[in-house]
Parts: sequence; structure tokens; C-alpha cells
Amino acid sequence: MTIYAWMVSLLVLLSLLWVTTELSLRQEDERVRSYTMNQAISLTNSYATQLTFLIEQMNQILLRIHARWQDMPDLLDLARDRELGLFPDRDEFFIFILDAKGQMVKASGVPNQRDDFFRDGYFALQKNDCCRNILITTKNLGPSINDKVIYFSRRLSRQDGSFGGVVVISVQSDFLATFQDEPLRNKHDFISARLASGALLATRMDAGNNQKNVFYLQDPRFSESQGIRLESADKFRDDKARYVAWRKLKDYPLVTLAGLTEEDALAGYRVLARHYRLTATMASVLFLIFAAVGIWFSGRLAVRRRAEENVRSTYRMATDAANEGFYMLRPVFSDDDLLLDFYIEDCNDRAALLLGSTRSHLTGRLASQAMQHKLLEDLIEVCRRALQSGMYEDEFRVPSQGGLDAKWVYRRAVHSGAGIALTLRDISELKAHEQTLADLANKDALTLLPNRRWLSGFLPEAVQRAQHNGSRLAMFFIDLDNFKLVNDTLGHQAGDELLTQAANRICHAVRASDRVVRLGGDEFTVVLEHIGSNRDIARVADSIIQILSEPFALTAGAGNRVSASIGISVYPNDGQDANTLLKHADVAMYAAKAEGKSRHHFYHPKLSDAILLRLSKERALRQAIDKDEFVVYYQPRVATHTGYLCSLEALLRWHHPELGLVHPLDFIDVAEDAGLIISIGETVIQKVAMQLDDWRRRGLRVVPVSVNISPYQLRSGTTAAYVEKIVKQYQLPVDWLEVEVTESAVVDRSVVVSNELDALRKQGVRLMIDDFGAGYSSLAQLHRLDVDVLKVDQAFTHALAEGSEGEIVYRAVVSMAVALDMQVVAEGVETLAQLDLLKKIGCHEIQGHIISPALPAKEIELLMQKTIMPPFDQMTQLAIV
Repeated sequence: MTIYAWMVSLLVLLSLLWVTTELSLRQEDERVRSYTMNQAISLTNSYATQLTFLIEQMNQILLRIHARWQDMPDLLDLARDRELGLFPDRDEFFIFILDAKGQMVKASGVPNQRDDFFRDGYFALQKNDCCRNILITTKNLGPSINDKVIYFSRRLSRQDGSFGGVVVISVQSDFLATFQDEPLRNKHDFISARLASGALLATRMDAGNNQKNVFYLQDPRFSESQGIRLESADKFRDDKARYVAWRKLKDYPLVTLAGLTEEDALAGYRVLARHYRLTATMASVLFLIFAAVGIWFSGRLAVRRRAEENVRSTYRMATDAANEGFYMLRPVFSDDDLLLDFYIEDCNDRAALLLGSTRSHLTGRLASQAMQHKLLEDLIEVCRRALQSGMYEDEFRVPSQGGLDAKWVYRRAVHSGAGIALTLRDISELKAHEQTLADLANKDALTLLPNRRWLSGFLPEAVQRAQHNGSRLAMFFIDLDNFKLVNDTLGHQAGDELLTQAANRICHAVRASDRVVRLGGDEFTVVLEHIGSNRDIARVADSIIQILSEPFALTAGAGNRVSASIGISVYPNDGQDANTLLKHADVAMYAAKAEGKSRHHFYHPKLSDAILLRLSKERALRQAIDKDEFVVYYQPRVATHTGYLCSLEALLRWHHPELGLVHPLDFIDVAEDAGLIISIGETVIQKVAMQLDDWRRRGLRVVPVSVNISPYQLRSGTTAAYVEKIVKQYQLPVDWLEVEVTESAVVDRSVVVSNELDALRKQGVRLMIDDFGAGYSSLAQLHRLDVDVLKVDQAFTHALAEGSEGEIVYRAVVSMAVALDMQVVAEGVETLAQLDLLKKIGCHEIQGHIISPALPAKEIELLMQKTIMPPFDQMTQLAIV
């Protein structure tokens, strides 16, 4: 055997040994873990069954006491019932009855602790008729689990249904665990009972463990009704990982748990694993010793064979394999030592095929007799360089009828002794593949037009040609107006189809020598070389605008219209290099959009600062969307007469990295013109939904939140579907999300807007008119506004203090709104005088700085915890005094 064979054999044997060992250990590990999980599931199922039976028994006791209390309350004697054995006679089992005032009137004995039963949570809950079934609550009388008291209570109702009191069974924590007698495997294992909310009720560990409080550091939550999982060690007080199985009781808000320690469960397996690995290690050492001896003997044999192999000639490397042609050449020199020709002393079959000949025909002949003159000259130059430097190599493109059966060859010539070893390899396929990749890199996959990468190489050369020829060059920057609406309403497939047709139209509108390029999205450029006057340039731009304004026949539907805005820069007037021309054409295009779209605009240095500022703001907005720089503030709406928090309005803010917090009034118009408002609007809806879900998960009080929807969003036809998707995604009640729209959006009678509003109503979303009175509507049109809430513009609120006319108008709005079953919200309330007038008028809700400005989520949470909002809380205190 060779050295390599010995090494491979050793590696194979060692691999088989260790793979077999580890597979066996893995199977044993899986078996032990499976057994442990099954035992944990069995324990928790057994405990759940016993605990369900116990609670059913206590429920029956409470029901019997309730029935006897209704029939003969005076004859009910719980102490005697205990003596008669009607319920357990144990110290930790205590039954008592509280009357409607919370006073203990009946008891099975003397309570073993002082307790103000009127203040315990179950009494208030039962008094408010919280539930029809048994209520389970807890109370901690000390830091230990043994100090926990568990109350099982039912409401006592009089014959007329009114609240008569509460019957309660009070047990200590150990009572729920002592009846579970199924043995635990190890001293660190436990069973426990918890409320569905996670709070611990009772726990039992192995009898050999004195540590009674080995339970979770934080109360666990279980979403499924039953299951098992491996909990990490950092979740337990004793820092031991456990397999925890749980089962939720079917009719009661309890969950039973069984925890088996991973360390104890795997103890036997780990002993076995150490034994297996020790055995495998000893076997590996024996294999290594045996292989070392074999390698030593093989090495000595290999030294002999290598000496024989070195005797073989260099020509052995020139075999007849693969894709390479190999020639052994002997140079022929002139009297002046100039290389004139060479003899082909030997070659392989592939080398002969490249020359269109055979090996026997070439061997021994002069190259000049076997090759075309041009090919011979090229090869003489290659060999001359090899003779000078020892080696020469290059890649050579074979000209048409160049004497070689290939388009590209790799040539390598090595000076060896008195001759030259020449290698030719056909690389035609490789070069063709490289060309294909280059074409793909420079071509737009959708329209098959040249792309931005191609333009970056072509445009500088075109500028240089124009400079050299003293000619003019025009650059068109084309942006399709309203293309995003097609994408949003008909889908991306329809958008791609429109872009393809638009590309074809642009190509037909220009000369064959003009270059049309797709930059990306809905942006194209056209490079016009050797162009005449600006009038000629404008005529070409107008023809492009005209042909693009005609309807597109798309698979998703005919009659789809877009338009084009074209910015034009001209060399040399508007720029001396490619980047400047492209940038100035881009600026001119935005100027065309600012003037109304569907037109062209020549660049000139005096473009207004407003346009340049708008361009900068639009670019910043696009970056803000990509970098998630938008945040949501919340402003409360409260009931006018009580001050109770009714809902919140979500207000968008832009957290600009340099300017700080930017108000929507400073960027919404730009977002609408740039087609970014739909993306921003959907971002706000998602952020609000995420916040509502976060408040719910944290157990905070949640009130509905209204979101402002732009008319552009409604006209896109996607708002209702997106709201429905987000509500389902976060599993929110539909009445938690409200929609505010402007008057113009509701007055809009287009089919798309009407369908969107109808779809929102069908989902159960409340609709509100924002800033009512500031737009198209009047009192005469109020009946046409099919909405739930009118938010009256703050101008009307401010007018209240200016005279009786403001109050009269406000009363008219409120009266008509009430008649049409609409609620009225006053915006911009800032003073107590305005608040008093709004109370007299009968306005339902108010919103403004008198309550709170718009606040971020963290700050609004503090306000949400209050029952009554300021300044109502101070007014209530004054009224009490």
C-alpha cells in the first residue's frame, strides 16, 4: 500500500469508529430525552386531571352553599357542616361567606390570619358581576410560596338577582399539591399549578429536596393549550435547565406544569457517553500505531519508485489529453541569428486538429510548410519573446481565416534546452461566456435597453467625441408621470408590461443613432449626438411626450394613461462632463414636474431655489422611508363633560437627522407630488398597529387610535385592503383602528374612493371628517357625509371667544350632526372658557393643548393610566372641596 492509501484507510477507519460511536450516543440521547418528555407529559396530565376533579368538588361545595343560602340563610351553619364531614376538615381549608358590605357573616371556623376581606380583589370582581363560574384569585401574605392563599369564590345573588355577597373557599398553597402523589424521579423535579396569566399557585418537589421555592424567576406564559419545551437554566432560581410540560385546564383558568431536570435525566446517558468515547479513543490510538508502521514501510518503497520516475523525459507532460495542443519546436535561425522558422519535432493530436491537419503530417516538417503566413509570423514573434525571457504567454483572438480552428486561443511558450515547448488552448467558449456576462451587466433585463452601467461608460466617450468634433450633444432625462399609480392599482406585472411598451415607443420616436437607456424604475435617458438647435431638440422631446401620452393596451386592462416629464441638458452649455450633464438633466426634469408634468424643460442655471429645495426635500424623504426616520406621536381626545379618555389621534413626525423633528405641514405636499404618500401612510398604519399590540401585550389600557388617510391613498384603491391586512396580522379588534379623511376625499364621488370608503365601513372601521369646515363642505352638504364623527376645525373653536356668531355656528353644526347620528369633536381647544362654551353647546369630545399636545408613545402611556384627563382632574377636586 502507498502512503496515501495508508492515510486514507486510517481516516476511513477512524471516521467509521467515531461516526458509529457518536450516532449510537445520539440515538441514546434522543431516547433518554424522549422518555423524559413523555414522563413530564404524563405527570402534568395526571396532575391536571386530579386538579380538575378537586376544583369541581370545590365548585360543587360552593354551589350547594349558594343554594342553601338562598333558601334558608339563617339555618346555614358552616362550622357544623365541617364537623359533619360535608367538606374537608383541614386547617388549610377554610370556607366563609361575606355579605354585600364585605363583612364575614358565616365561617367554617376561625380564620388563622387577619385579613380585610372587603379589600380583596375577588369581592370587588364578584360585586361587579364579573363571571358566572367560579372565580380563582390569590393573595400573598408573605414572601414565601407557603404564605400564598388561594380563593375560590362565587357570587351570592338574592332572589331578585341583586348582589348578596360572596361565598369563598380559602386554601393554602400546599393544599393544591399534596393530593398529587405520583412520585418524582429526582430531587430537583417539580410539579406546580399556575394561573393562566402565569402567577404561581402551588408547587411540590421531590421529598428529598428541602428547597421549596425552585420555580421560575419570571412567570411563564403558554400560548398553546398543552405542550412541552426545554427551558434554559437562566429561567429558574436554582439555575438548572428543565423539560417543562404544561396543560391548561379545560374549564378553569389554570395550567399545570411538570418540570424534570435535564441534568438528572441525562446523568446515566453522560456516564455511558464517557465510557463509549474512552473506548473509541483507545481504539483510535491502536489504529494510529498500526498505520504509522505501515506508512514507514510504504515510504521506503515510495523513495525507490520516485527515483525511477525522475528518469522519465520532460516530453511526458505533453500528452494527448484535454483541450490543449502541445508542440515541441526547434528554432531555425539565419546567419544573423534572426529567427526565421522552426521545425515541428513533435505534437499531440489536439495540436494537429487546431491546424486542420494530422500528427503524422506535421511531425518533422517546417512550420512554414504547415501554417499560413500570417499565423507563422504571429507564432515566430511568440517564440522570439520566449527565447528572450524564458517564457511568454497571452490570449490571442484568431482573425477570420487565420489558420486555426478556434476563435480565441491561449498561447504559452517555454524555452526548454535548445527548443521551445508551445501550448495552445482553445478558449473560445470561455470568451463567449465572458461576452455574454458583459452583455447582461450592461443590458436592462426587462426592456433589453442599455442600462445605467452601460451609460456610465458610453456617455463620457460621447462627450469626448462631441468635444473633438465641435458638435452639440443633448441628454434627455425622462420620468413617467403617474406610473406608480398603475403599479399600485394593477400590479407589478402590469407595470412591467407598460415599461416595456414605453421603451419601444421611445425608441421609435428617436433616430436609430440616438441611444435610449433605462436607468431603473420608470426613468429613461436618451443621448442625442450631432443634434442641431434647441428647437430640434424640443421637437424630439415633444414627440416622445406625445407618443407616451397615448393609452397603453395592457393585459390587466386597456386605456391606461401615463405622461412623461423630460429634463434636457445640452453639451457644452449645460455641462462639460457626463456626470454634470446627467445631473442637470435630472434637475430640469424635476422642474418640468413642478410646472405641471407632461412637458419638457431645458436646464438653465437660474432654476428657482424653491425647485432645488423641493428636489433636496424629496430625496431626503426617500431616504427617510428607507431608513425608517418617521415616528408617530399621539394626542388624546376626551369626553367634554367627564374628561374620560376616549381615543387618540396618531400624528406623523419626521425625525430628520439634521433638522430634528419636522412637522407634516413641511413635507406632506412634497410626499404627495412625489408619489411617496402611499408608502408613508402605510408606514403610519403599521406603526400604530404595532404600538396597539405592544400596549395590549403589556397589559396597558388600550383606546382606539385614529389615523389620517390622504386622498391620494384613497384614490390608489389599496387602503382598505391594507387596513384589513394589518388588523389581521396583529389580531387587533377592528374598532381599535379609526380613519380620518378630509372633506374633499368624502365629497369625491369617484368609483375608487367610494369603493374604498364602503370597504372600510364594512370592516367596521369608524370614519371621521378631519378639519370639518375648512374645505368644501357646508352645513347644507352635511347630510351627504356618510361618516361617524365630525372633527370641527380649530378655527371654529377659536371663534367661540370672539362673539356670539361663533357660538351660533357651532351650535348649528352640533345640532345637525346629532340629528344625523354623528359625534362632534372640537379641535384646538386651548382655554377653560372654550371648554365651558363647548359643554353648554353639547359637543361630545374635545382635543387640544388644554388636555395635552401630541406626545411620543412613552409619554402618552403615562397619560393613558389616568382615569380623568387634565384639567378635568383638578376641576373634580375643586368640586369635591
